[in-house]
Amino acid sequence: MKLNHYVNSPMKKYITLFLILFLTSCQVTETIHLEENGSGEIEVSKLREEYSYMQLLGEDYSTEEIFQDTTYVFKDLIAKYSETFSRLPAFEKAIFQKFNTVIVHLKKSSFEKEFSTAITQNFSTIEEVADLYKTEEYADDIENNYALVAEEHYYSVFFTFDGNTFKRIVKITDAVELKKQQEEIERLKIRFSKFKAVQNFILKYHFPRKIKSVSNPDVKISDDKKSLELQFLIADCLVDPESTNLEVILE
Repeated sequence: MKLNHYVNSPMKKYITLFLILFLTSCQVTETIHLEENGSGEIEVSKLREEYSYMQLLGEDYSTEEIFQDTTYVFKDLIAKYSETFSRLPAFEKAIFQKFNTVIVHLKKSSFEKEFSTAITQNFSTIEEVADLYKTEEYADDIENNYALVAEEHYYSVFFTFDGNTFKRIVKITDAVELKKQQEEIERLKIRFSKFKAVQNFILKYHFPRKIKSVSNPDVKISDDKKSLELQFLIADCLVDPESTNLEVILE
């Protein structure tokens, strides 16, 4: 199985292109279904918004010829590249193994004009959930034998649930890299300001009981009070990842 990424080159180039695409032509939705016993499912879906992307590419948009429809389980990727995996230090193996049950579905069709990625994981407790936003880059690392320590991530995402209180927690892990990315994002925002781009980041959470209170006042709560939706701009999330922290207390 060949994993096709936007680039197979140094991480810095990947991040720059990642930012360009995410600032101009993408919608990301994080959906969680949480059961009473703490188990559930999480999905992070990314959808290219075609009109925005067409503005970005101009005449090149009509010349795209891509088709890929691939599904893989992360543990199968580890098995395929077991020789590479076996040489990793213990702490890197532990990071990768948290992704074992993650399923990735990639769809890229220039004919149907559908470019999407769905990353899902079932969990017994939500603390088991991997940092799914790093899935494709970690898959790329295993396939190409890149050093995990060379990754330029500057924040991490994880969750907790104690039976009554659910938390989405984002922590800055590299303040220096955060500053670099903030400066890069501001440059890109100016560069692409003429485009009317879709760049939504949406949280959709479903709970087993009614919501008593939520930390963010912009949350939209469903009529039955068991679900919520919260929307951000992707650029704002990348500039200030901690702004997406959320605490939900159930009745």
